[in-house]
Amino acid sequence: MEQKQCCCTAGREQALLDTTRQSSQPLSSSLIPKRKTMNSLITLDGGEFAMGSNSMEGFPADGEGPVRKVTVSPFRIAPYAVTNEEFLAFVQATGYVTEAESFGWSYVFHLLASDATKERVRDVPEQVPWWLVVEGAYWAKPEGPDSSVKDRMDHPVVHVSWRDAEAFCQWSGTRLPTEAEWEFAARGGLSQKTYPWGDLLKLDGKHMCNIWQGKFPVKNNAGDGYIGTAPVHAYEANGYGLYNMSGNVWEWCADWFSPGYHRLTSASDPKCEQPSGKRSMRGGSYLCHRSYCNRYRVAARSSNTPDSSTGNCGFRVAADIGEVK
Repeated sequence: MEQKQCCCTAGREQALLDTTRQSSQPLSSSLIPKRKTMNSLITLDGGEFAMGSNSMEGFPADGEGPVRKVTVSPFRIAPYAVTNEEFLAFVQATGYVTEAESFGWSYVFHLLASDATKERVRDVPEQVPWWLVVEGAYWAKPEGPDSSVKDRMDHPVVHVSWRDAEAFCQWSGTRLPTEAEWEFAARGGLSQKTYPWGDLLKLDGKHMCNIWQGKFPVKNNAGDGYIGTAPVHAYEANGYGLYNMSGNVWEWCADWFSPGYHRLTSASDPKCEQPSGKRSMRGGSYLCHRSYCNRYRVAARSSNTPDSSTGNCGFRVAADIGEVK
């Protein structure tokens, strides 16, 4: 397969607008854990599994393989991504200001922005022109100042940077999952299957995830029911009771990203801790399409800078056993 860049991501460094501003909210000093806001985490026993992929559908340059045996310790993980409702509770309790708000802009997919918003756009990344640099776009106004999440409180929060996700985790007494934990959970007990439910994209003609249908990036037929994000509990859960481990939104992981992940990390509770400038993301999003970059497969990987935010990236939380009741 031809190696193509990830259509689903755009980094803050690609924009021409001012990127020198830093988040005005300390990420550690004033955030008080309040664990009641989290949905019930699912306990997984951990164990050994075959991680990664050698498939011809994969992208070797992303470091998807080679497949190897990896062991993860027991841990807990949320059944779905953090919702707008949960993130609102965090913001109301702490006054937290996301990096998208601090920088004054975030990336919005061009088909989701209104005509009025498009007229005000002053910057479009050359490499990924379907991403618009929209001033005033952030988690509560995901398509720009004329949008709202009031009717999407059960959708995953987006326009959150890795640092924003870390701040939420500190407040909620949780943490981001490692890549190994994420993939172990996403597989749902199945071994070396392409998706959380098996090897076929559809089961009996039924859509199993929220991805792109049509010609990317100009026409989305929305055969799965959604052009943008879907509710976090949409579609069927995998064998471990986890929803949307493929598609919907990319999910931040704890690791630094490295194409050499499988060569550099331990086979026991691996975690890439060598700073690389980018953090790992898993799961793909509503923009993924096989004709361009089918990174909604379980073993697929991507990355972005820790301060970047887009309209298709969120996160789910995890915890060690015994934490976050």
